[in-house]
Amino acid sequence: MTGAVRLTERPSERVDDGGGGKDGLLDGLLDDLGPGSDPAAALDLVRRRPDAFPLPGTGDTTQLWEALASLAAVSLTAARAVEPHLDALAILAEARAAGHQLVDVDDPGASWGVYAAEGPGTRLEAVADGGAFRLHGTKPWCSLAGSLTHALVTAWDGPTTRRLYAVRLGPSNGVTVHEAAWFARGLVAVPSGPVTFDGSAATPVGPAGWYLERPGFAWGGMGVAAIWYGGAVGVARRLLASRRAPDQVALMHLGAVEATLWAARATLSDAAKRVDDGLAQGAEGAALALRVRHVVSRAAEAVLQRVGHATGPAPLALEDDHAGRVADLQLYLRQEHAERDEAALGRLVLGQQPPSWW
Repeated sequence: MTGAVRLTERPSERVDDGGGGKDGLLDGLLDDLGPGSDPAAALDLVRRRPDAFPLPGTGDTTQLWEALASLAAVSLTAARAVEPHLDALAILAEARAAGHQLVDVDDPGASWGVYAAEGPGTRLEAVADGGAFRLHGTKPWCSLAGSLTHALVTAWDGPTTRRLYAVRLGPSNGVTVHEAAWFARGLVAVPSGPVTFDGSAATPVGPAGWYLERPGFAWGGMGVAAIWYGGAVGVARRLLASRRAPDQVALMHLGAVEATLWAARATLSDAAKRVDDGLAQGAEGAALALRVRHVVSRAAEAVLQRVGHATGPAPLALEDDHAGRVADLQLYLRQEHAERDEAALGRLVLGQQPPSWW
């Protein structure tokens, strides 16, 4: 079972759509994706179909998240490759809108990563070199760095502050991609490992601290949740592919999965509207992102459990597609910080007035 993943119902567009409108756009996107799910093909799809991936916060956030969810329902590998590229484009657009002049960064043929993770024993520093900046050190968890052309990278520009930089990847700019010890059974085509920068020329993107403080940081986190939702839909579709007439237990699992996905979808739909209405800024945007990611990640975990209970071991052992979807989603969900994010949300609640619905 395939098809576009919806966050909102648009019956007027579903009637005699004729291949046009947003339904036709997303269905065409999935047709263009084809059976292959390698990262290069997914990134090429984004360059060929920019109409399907509008910038967040510009009035079409629902369409963007539906496109990400639709890709994820077909291939989490494709969605995982596309998401940071789109995030980088959104960050660069947000920087320009904020008045931060970018020099020699835009390249229509570029493929982007976003590397902001920190790790023990590693430190990437930015050093002023006349009027330019150069990066020195190692950055962990750099997904697909060996096959991308550019990246947005956070680096320490002082003892306690970090700044975002745009950097061209490759040996000619002093960038060395190390082989990743990637033993994961999920997202096997998206290895993530350390990258060393040895005097790599870099362009600042915004002032120190801007990367985390901008509204788009929360929006991007919710875009990832849309991918988790799409991945859960892809796993849930296995329940509809059973050739056996469902008994009462199977119907129970199917009903629970439907309700769980509906709640996640409603959460994302509401959040997309808030982003476009300017209601996801500052502390409220941060809290909204934590709520959305919590609801959607728990929904996806519940879907994984319910589908596993309903179908038993056979699909995991004998169906390559289903087993891959499960492994991909389990790994991708660990981008959410689980109980630590719950604690962060609790701190925000205590630091503000209690929510109006309490």
